[in-house]
Amino acid sequence: MGEMKMHKSVKRGLITAAAWAVLSTTAMAADTLTLAGLGGKVQDDLTATLFKPSAEKIGAELRTESHDGIAAVRVQVQSGAPGWDVAHLGAEDCAIGAAEGLFEPIDYSIVNGDGIPEGVRAKNWIATNTYSVVLAWRTDKYGDNPPKDWKDFWNVEKFPGRRALSVYPQEMMEIALLGDGVERDKVYPLDTKRSLAALEKIKPSVSVWWTSGAQSAQLLKDGEVDMEAIWGSRIAGVIADGAPVKFTYQDGVIGFGCVAILKGSKNVAAAQKLVANIVSPEMQARIPTMMGYYGPSNKKAFEATQFSADILAQSNASPENAAKQVTMQPTWWSENIQSVQEDFKNLIVQ
Repeated sequence: MGEMKMHKSVKRGLITAAAWAVLSTTAMAADTLTLAGLGGKVQDDLTATLFKPSAEKIGAELRTESHDGIAAVRVQVQSGAPGWDVAHLGAEDCAIGAAEGLFEPIDYSIVNGDGIPEGVRAKNWIATNTYSVVLAWRTDKYGDNPPKDWKDFWNVEKFPGRRALSVYPQEMMEIALLGDGVERDKVYPLDTKRSLAALEKIKPSVSVWWTSGAQSAQLLKDGEVDMEAIWGSRIAGVIADGAPVKFTYQDGVIGFGCVAILKGSKNVAAAQKLVANIVSPEMQARIPTMMGYYGPSNKKAFEATQFSADILAQSNASPENAAKQVTMQPTWWSENIQSVQEDFKNLIVQ
């Protein structure tokens, strides 16, 4: 995900100068905000791309920490004196936390949610970035006749080979339905019985159920599998290393990262301004050039900056690529994850 030069901004689709002045208002010198994320390279990249420059915009000092999911956020809030002001999570965890009352309301008189899809612009949390689960394959296996979508992934007669899927049901349940012939606009609400049945069909051809993004990338790079479902952000390193690998956004699944302000934060006012800057079109427009294969949650980012054809082709959320994919519904997952997770786990281990 190398940083690329940003192209000259065009003055269209921007928020008003008056609103931007509010977002730029310098916070009191004493404001120190603590943001906890999921750690690793993605947190480093998001900090450089969104979090740190947004804090600088309001004159606040930003401290970053890491967590291992919604359980850690829950502990912070239940302590009555959270050490974190803002948490970055997967959107389904934001939806779970909101249902449990873990977050402060987002002040939409400060935070401009225009351009962010309604399903990921909630009362207590808002999406910050996108990622995609995509179909990738080895070109030395399939040559000029590669699989083009999940129906081909499920067609083991026409496309024989070793496959890999994730041990996590999110995204896997969606692609199973697509592989079974469900149209993109009919995927939700998920037909879990049909999805699990489709996964049962493909299971004999699944050589590996991967447990991490690093493992999924290594499987393709080393040729241990011939095709797999993989986070698009993990493709960059594999391709950069010269492995004979390609991928497609066709029928990919777009997921979201999100931020929420922890209940009981002592810095709610400053945190609202931080969030406002993070999701602004101007800040979001940094993602396609600085975080290859990720994308902005705010669609207006593509109006705020003029991007090259290469960057638009690479970004999972560019209008052309987004139109090919299914958008995950975090609220559905927050309401169904417990039952689905158990059934999915049983399918893998049986």
